[in-house]
Amino acid sequence: MDVSEPASISSGIAARYATAIFELAKEAKSLAALETNLDDLSAALDASADLRALVGSPVLSRAEQGAGIVAVADKMGLVPELKNGLGLMAAKRRLFVLPQLIAQLGEMIAEDKGEVKAEVTSAKALSKAQSDNLAKTLKARIGRDVKLKTTVDESLIGGLVVKVGSKMIDTSIRSRLDSLQNAMKEVG
Repeated sequence: MDVSEPASISSGIAARYATAIFELAKEAKSLAALETNLDDLSAALDASADLRALVGSPVLSRAEQGAGIVAVADKMGLVPELKNGLGLMAAKRRLFVLPQLIAQLGEMIAEDKGEVKAEVTSAKALSKAQSDNLAKTLKARIGRDVKLKTTVDESLIGGLVVKVGSKMIDTSIRSRLDSLQNAMKEVG
């Protein structure tokens, strides 16, 4: 059995729903609101174990899942295209692909705006000036506007890890120490 198959199936399901929701939102001229909704929904999914249980529970019936996700969508004020898409996904037992749907919709919106997303991990929170400078530097290198998604990982000790698409730039002190440690092992 190919272990990548379930991920591929989930990604394919998410892509179909993402395309439909994106096209409907674009037609309704609500892409900006959809982008904000996706950020909010992603944060809620990260923060709420109850929401993750609602999305992933095989025990809940389709009707219970549908009612739950529509109630969440109403409470969060999600655009109708996303709300209806989530309701349909619940009716078809496809809510388990919600994290992939959020990611793919985010990529589609960024592509539509001519942006590229960069995931930046730093040892301490970046200041506004540092973030702006990094975004400007990446824009000069890539040739497109860059939207930064920053996280903090104190184990890096210092420096940054920047991921843009399939490229990764690791200037962290932790990776340099790891490299030094490997070099020392080879010598000794």
